[in-house]
Amino acid sequence: MITVNNLSFNYGQKEVLKDISMNVREGSIYGFLGENGVGKTTLLTLLSGLKKPRRGSIDVDGRDPFQREPSLLAEQFYLPDEVSPVHAKAIDFARENGALWKNFDMGKFTAILLEFEVDLNQRMDSMSAGQLKKTWVSFALACNARHYYMDEPTNGLDIPSKAQFRKAITKYTTEEAAVIISTHQVRDLENIIDPIIILDKQDVLVNASLQEITSKLYFDYRAELHPDALYVENTPGGSIQVYPNPDGADSKVHLEAFFNAVHAHKALVKSMFNQ
Repeated sequence: MITVNNLSFNYGQKEVLKDISMNVREGSIYGFLGENGVGKTTLLTLLSGLKKPRRGSIDVDGRDPFQREPSLLAEQFYLPDEVSPVHAKAIDFARENGALWKNFDMGKFTAILLEFEVDLNQRMDSMSAGQLKKTWVSFALACNARHYYMDEPTNGLDIPSKAQFRKAITKYTTEEAAVIISTHQVRDLENIIDPIIILDKQDVLVNASLQEITSKLYFDYRAELHPDALYVENTPGGSIQVYPNPDGADSKVHLEAFFNAVHAHKALVKSMFNQ
């Protein structure tokens, strides 16, 4: 389990994160959403131990990630948005670096690359952006980590590759893994991410499962507007609207509409999910 308590971080005089608190549990693929500049990438690098908090604490299974203990490093993987075009064949890179992760599985690496339709013997610095991203995703999943921090992993992928990514994430991560995916591409991932974390400037607005979201908010797709709608988006033939759900009626979450509803009514929605 990952526990963040009153976490704050500055770049010089600029405070990016302030008193952030949240819990992340194993066995889930978290969608980490937020506008540009709210500190999503910064928080991922703090969770993975690449930066030190100015104040507050991060506990990952009883350990401080900034201490960079080998036992914890061997159980986590941080995948940045921009991945490195290594001067090596994919297969050689995996052989040389996989040993750093105690549960690395070369068979899984080759199987995922095959599903991604990437040549094992191609040099990584000669790959297209999409091929390179898929190679790094394959390597990450083959590490069989307990904690994954992925920053915009579908950037650079075409439509078929995004479908392959969704399949690989659900197929090759274990029930013991906690996966946090930071993304602006909500539609790429809305079928696999649950719970949802929405980060605002120096605040966590929501950290809730899809079931919790639909128990409090109703997502309506009809043309007739609801008088209590928190957000309305016109579509051909009707609208998507979000409004309070006092009766707990069933509906299907529309993540973009939910995100926009949260940002239009930050205090109200935050109070709804922190009761």
